[in-house]
Amino acid sequence: MNVVECKGLQKKYGRKTALKEVSFILQKDKITGLIGRNGAGKTTLLKIIAGYIKESSGDIRVFEEKPFNNLKVSANMIFIDDEMNLPPTMNLEEILQTAEDFYPNWDRELARRLFDYFSFKPYQYHNGLSKGMRSTFNMILGLAARTPLTIFDEPTTGMDAGVRKDFYRALLKDYLAHPRTIILSSHLLNEIEDILEDILLIKDGEKFLHLPVEELREYAIGVKGKDSVMQEWLKDKEVIHESSQEIAGTYAVVRHDFPVREIETARRAGLEFSPISADEICTLLTTRTKGGIDDVFNRG
Repeated sequence: MNVVECKGLQKKYGRKTALKEVSFILQKDKITGLIGRNGAGKTTLLKIIAGYIKESSGDIRVFEEKPFNNLKVSANMIFIDDEMNLPPTMNLEEILQTAEDFYPNWDRELARRLFDYFSFKPYQYHNGLSKGMRSTFNMILGLAARTPLTIFDEPTTGMDAGVRKDFYRALLKDYLAHPRTIILSSHLLNEIEDILEDILLIKDGEKFLHLPVEELREYAIGVKGKDSVMQEWLKDKEVIHESSQEIAGTYAVVRHDFPVREIETARRAGLEFSPISADEICTLLTTRTKGGIDDVFNRG
């Protein structure tokens, strides 16, 4: 079963278009990474999926129903971000008790073990926690709820490196034991790459890529060499990034959609090839210029 289906989804705020003709499908029991730069439209998309805001046009289905103000979607989904509004009059212990009453799959033991592991106190209040501790407590809610659709929007805001590592490990271990559909929005792909199955890359409000992580790792390749040789070789290639290196000549990142024999031929001509990480591929694909920040300094 498809958990989320988007067709031609658009969202406008006055004259500003936050999402443009976005179409994709998220299948059941997969962890999908929603990747994009700040302002790309990630949070808008997630809030539409969660039913918090309504699309301007297009069609969206979550559990085969329109999500906006939908009780079925609300009961089977949890949305975790750093702006969660939890009751200020309830302490952390009372919030956990209320969550248990609301979410049918709530795991009391998991919530308690995580609560103790991260040194929370029952009498503490959510709005009295540091930013990192609030994010950590929100993470406990997201994991222990075990909803069929779990959305984490930049969930590690304020967490230090050690806590982030603990969170990702806990997420993966609990997912393997209790599979469900998880959307994890982050700009730190290098930290979450190993727990993702699919990548949904958003650029300027549009879907740029949606593919398995393994395919993303093979999506592009780096190549460098003398300027004259490089310019000839790049003629029929899809260039993602290109920069001039005074000593090494030209460096480029290209779409790896050509046969291996071309690489062997290019090596004999003096070109050097190197792998590109998934994180770097996403960074280069979402930059506004092929030369990146170097273009700022290269324009006379």
